[in-house]
Amino acid sequence: MSKKVAIVLAGSGVQDGSEIYETTLTLLRLDQLGIKYGCFAPDIPQHEVVDHWRGEATSETRNVLVEAARVARGEISPLDELSASDFDAVIVPGGFGVAKNLSDFAEAGSQMVINEVLREVLIEFHDARKPIGLICIAPVLVPRLFGAGIAVTIGNDPAVAGAISAMGGLHRTCPVDDIVVDFEHRIVTTPAYMVANRISEAAEGIFKLVERISEMADIKM
Repeated sequence: MSKKVAIVLAGSGVQDGSEIYETTLTLLRLDQLGIKYGCFAPDIPQHEVVDHWRGEATSETRNVLVEAARVARGEISPLDELSASDFDAVIVPGGFGVAKNLSDFAEAGSQMVINEVLREVLIEFHDARKPIGLICIAPVLVPRLFGAGIAVTIGNDPAVAGAISAMGGLHRTCPVDDIVVDFEHRIVTTPAYMVANRISEAAEGIFKLVERISEMADIKM
């Protein structure tokens, strides 16, 4: 039976949603491997809307699910409809939407609160021993979700690595073309655009992450 992976999005665009290149590269590699996927996002207002041309916040209001639908070409469902029983693994691409919409990490740092629906979904995957992939800034969620002592990476940013450590996580410095795997907790992370300067650089680590998630999904635990 073909594997199926859930993708959790946080909007559309690096500054206020999901990083589009990271999302596209994830979907591309899944498709190349013949793995089916389903996209999900919370049906909530965005924390803020950023003009990506000028790099400035605007007075607009937008919905995370509606914006994420742009990236998913309309094939997306509300996050509260995601069940771990329907999928073999889950991947969360990066982008500031993770730190603004899926959590309040952008403002609260190590004191952050995670969106409750996302929390329930990811804990369900973790409890079911199904692999979890987190890209770019998304690994900051791990210690708050699953407790202390889990190895993750966001690359080499000292401030974000420090916040992970403050929450009890184990940050591992990692180059853009590699991954960090916590085999016990079945969690795979890669820095992507926390480090990458080019889309081809981000692709190397993201492709490795997707491939490792696929391998881990074949091993039932």
